[in-house]
Amino acid sequence: MAAVELIKVNKRYGGTQVIADLNLDIADGEFTVLVGPSGCGKSTTLQMVAGLESISGGQLLIGGRDVTDLPPKSRDISMVFQSYALFPHMTVQDNIAYGLKLRKVAKDDIARQVGDVSKRLHIDKFLDRLPKALSGGQRQRVALARAVVRRPGVFLMDEPLSNLDAKLRVEARSFLVKMHHELRTTTIYVTHDQAEAMTMGSKIVVMSEGVIQQAAAPLVVYNAPANRFVAGFIGSPAMNFIELNYADGHVIDAECGIRLAVPEPKRAALDRRAVARVVMGVRPEHFHVRPRDDRALVPPGSCWTIDVRQHLGHGTLLDIRNGPHRAVARSGADDDTLDDEVRSFAIDMDKAHFFDVASGLNLAL
Repeated sequence: MAAVELIKVNKRYGGTQVIADLNLDIADGEFTVLVGPSGCGKSTTLQMVAGLESISGGQLLIGGRDVTDLPPKSRDISMVFQSYALFPHMTVQDNIAYGLKLRKVAKDDIARQVGDVSKRLHIDKFLDRLPKALSGGQRQRVALARAVVRRPGVFLMDEPLSNLDAKLRVEARSFLVKMHHELRTTTIYVTHDQAEAMTMGSKIVVMSEGVIQQAAAPLVVYNAPANRFVAGFIGSPAMNFIELNYADGHVIDAECGIRLAVPEPKRAALDRRAVARVVMGVRPEHFHVRPRDDRALVPPGSCWTIDVRQHLGHGTLLDIRNGPHRAVARSGADDDTLDDEVRSFAIDMDKAHFFDVASGLNLAL
């Protein structure tokens, strides 16, 4: 068993607290991604699990064993850094085998294990090369091989793909997911890239200012964000936020002609809270541009002006405005809108979210 538990974990630097009462359960074999903007505390949390940073308060359990005060070598973990941290004077084979040699594993076992992991990672042809003779993607796989060959209870990865170009990042993401499916080793992965978090994690932990904002499966975080921060951070382009009045089951901006019905059960949730003003969140894919020849009754407030069109090949992003409100809509590759054109947009209100103006909490969860 290699479940990881952080129980009321705190981290302070002098009088400054950067992690406050963090509680997190990571199941055995789970691929958990810590995600958030720079300075949110995700790397500090990972380093506390690794033993590279001391814990100022609280408790850390790995496999049910209290390792709060144990050194890294006693925690049954293996870590992959952003910089790869390969020994430049050692061959690929020696880099992979280094940890096994320190543990005084028999030479025959070392050769067998290095051969097995290098074949699995498709670097068996490079065992005699030095790191400088490898591409970035190959070096990344060597760093992974060195971690994998130890067969630890927990893998810790701190933005290991950030030095790769876009194409290699996509390939490496797929490889890491496949590797996890094969090994089923508990993995904690740190990134600031929400696309990596969505595509790789079985659980996403969204952090901000040292506090966990939400911890759940990727689609739960995407479709039911706990608050405005999570909603705005997860998803690309980001969710649109429009502040509106709420009355009689409708969100309203009379000056812009906006009057949109809130569907049940979200209407009931807003009524229970007796709110008079809300922030409506709508993802770009839930703004739908209507055909010019659509004869259906145009709903109030559905007319928006096209500011900028961004053609992406597979689709088009439209920057649109209605009075003081700004939004991004996602359209098809064959989009025929024009700059400064006024078009009618339908909003999928069943997919809309409603957040408290002051606290940012999702009011309809």
